[in-house]
Amino acid sequence: MSCILLKSIRQRIFNAQVNFVTAKLVGCANALQRSLSGHQIKNQLLARNPSANISKKSFSNFHSNSLIMITFCSTFANAFNIAIFLVFLIPFSHSVNFQVSRFSPDVTVTLLEGDAVINSLGEINLTSLDFGCRVGRIIYNGKVPLWDSNSEILADFTSRFSFTIDTEKQKEYGNGIAFFLAPVGFQIPPNSAAGFLGLFNTSTTDSTQSQIVSIEFDSFVNAWDPQYEHVGINKNSLRSLVSAPWNVTLHSGEHADAWIVYNSTTSNLSVFWSYGSSPNSSLSLQINLKEVLPQWVTVGISASTGKYYEQHILQSWEFSSSLDISESDKSRAKKIGLRVGITLSGCILVAGAVVAAFVVLGKCRYGNVNDKNNLETAKLTSINEDLERGAGPRRFSYNDLALATNNFSDERKLGQGGFGGVYKGYLRDLDILVAVKKFSTGSKQGKKEYITEVKIISMLRHRNLVQLIGWCHDQGEFLLVYEFMPNGSLDYHLFGRRTQLAWTLRYKIAQGLASALLYLHEEWEQCVVHRDIKSSNVMLDSGFNAKLGDFGLARLMDHELGPRTTHLAGTFGYLAPEYISTRRASRESDVYSFGVVALEIATGRKSVDEQFEKGLVEWVWDLYGNGGLMSAMDERMQTDFDAKQVECLMIVGLWCAHPDRNVRPSIRQASLVLNFEADLPKLPTRMPMAVYHAPSILSASSTEPSITSSSINMGR
Repeated sequence: MSCILLKSIRQRIFNAQVNFVTAKLVGCANALQRSLSGHQIKNQLLARNPSANISKKSFSNFHSNSLIMITFCSTFANAFNIAIFLVFLIPFSHSVNFQVSRFSPDVTVTLLEGDAVINSLGEINLTSLDFGCRVGRIIYNGKVPLWDSNSEILADFTSRFSFTIDTEKQKEYGNGIAFFLAPVGFQIPPNSAAGFLGLFNTSTTDSTQSQIVSIEFDSFVNAWDPQYEHVGINKNSLRSLVSAPWNVTLHSGEHADAWIVYNSTTSNLSVFWSYGSSPNSSLSLQINLKEVLPQWVTVGISASTGKYYEQHILQSWEFSSSLDISESDKSRAKKIGLRVGITLSGCILVAGAVVAAFVVLGKCRYGNVNDKNNLETAKLTSINEDLERGAGPRRFSYNDLALATNNFSDERKLGQGGFGGVYKGYLRDLDILVAVKKFSTGSKQGKKEYITEVKIISMLRHRNLVQLIGWCHDQGEFLLVYEFMPNGSLDYHLFGRRTQLAWTLRYKIAQGLASALLYLHEEWEQCVVHRDIKSSNVMLDSGFNAKLGDFGLARLMDHELGPRTTHLAGTFGYLAPEYISTRRASRESDVYSFGVVALEIATGRKSVDEQFEKGLVEWVWDLYGNGGLMSAMDERMQTDFDAKQVECLMIVGLWCAHPDRNVRPSIRQASLVLNFEADLPKLPTRMPMAVYHAPSILSASSTEPSITSSSINMGR
């Protein structure tokens, strides 16, 4: 009772001191404000020096500066009062117990990082099947006490989570999911995807400074792993101290339960796991966590994919710790002092920032400095910070990419465009082939397209989009590193001398391209208008799956917004007529381009070809109106085709390439028809001619540059 009374007396004394200091600060501000009213200031100045000539401008400046000081004092005093109030709201008991059976944005006990997102079923998709080399994780939103520095007591804890790993029956997949304990503030390390499980990278693995204990469910055999898929317990490393075989293939898509238990008395860390009604499997390790981890830790669940991928889904998670640290009066007083000091320092900085803002705004009234070089540098720095904060695309040095491409030799060149060249490369540390896109040196348009492409595509994740592996802007060079597409681009197969694509592959490519466009237009958080959809930008992987690339001309729009005025960009033959006339890029102009590509796939004919008088769309439409649509099919297909699919693809192509944007389908409607989930549309027998009004000079200007030759390409 006396202890409680003593604490109460100390608390009252401290509160009285706080109120006294706060009152003095507020009083000082109020007094200063009263004494610095406009006429009073001027009268006082004249009374002290009657001969003084106080101009209106100098008095205005003086009064303005005085008001700034008033704002400073008032802000500081109020912030001080708020800071003290917040300090006493901080709890001093740190026992951790939580249980989440269904995730939603309202759940605040956990935080999602990296690629982790909540799906419609109330689960966490830590990774997806759309891209490899990704990391997603969930952590407890707070710190967990692991041991007490005063009593040396070590916590007992248990954690249970349910998860699913879905390989979609792929022959090759990876990489895994892991429960971990790490120091407070532990972030996803750069370049920590694939076998690093979002916990390590080449610089931190096997380092005693890492302070990470993890239990991994590893589905990919790396050089440091046992020669089988396994469950393992790790300490400051990816090399499991103990492990047990674990077959992902047998349980792909199945619901798994895992329990992590730590007994501080026996220093025993155990993991149990099971699938459905099958018996539990288990693994344990004797380890004193106090010798490995700091007093306070972060707990979480991390998952990653690499060259091959799989989907990691977390259904539920619960955690319970036995340790309840009650901090002593002495340590509490120290922490209060520290928090007050830090908070007050922050208040001073904020108030100082307010003053600085006034000064800057004052200067801006008399002059505006526009430094384009600094702006570009800021943009590039922002890209570095944004991308390096994530775990997806990584930053490469110019020397790394020069080495990977044999110094960008002509023998490694895959293609050349208006922006620069594309080179085949091999990254030894990742053991993968890549395509390195090297932008022309000194090209302002190239630099702009580089910034646009790296910022947009690094945020997009879909199986039918080309994966960005990394980027580089060193030594004045701008380079993007993409996954290598062994089958090149679609146009080479349609118009080049390569082996002709079978019809089944052609139809799959059209469906894949529609799926990519559906994601860009409707399924991502913002609408992405690509603006340069053409057959040469559709890449083909080893399985001839379509991968849409080249986002240098792409634009972000809110879903509810309509067409946006831009400078004309893209490739003739794929540009919608209203886009050429009004320069307004839209989802509908992308759909038009898709329609042209669909017709190219079906006919094997280029969108623009000097050998023919009519353009591709008009030619196919005439045949459709005359009842001879099937004669437009690529004659090289002979009998190896599905007539129903051919008709469907060409009619959808005409529908999407309708001259009137208001009649075109959305890409979702087109996809439904291609998948035979909706009926074919009824089109007019003659190709309509739509009329579009040219934009006024004002509306055509917008905030972007006017039309440039470097933005327009001729269809090939």
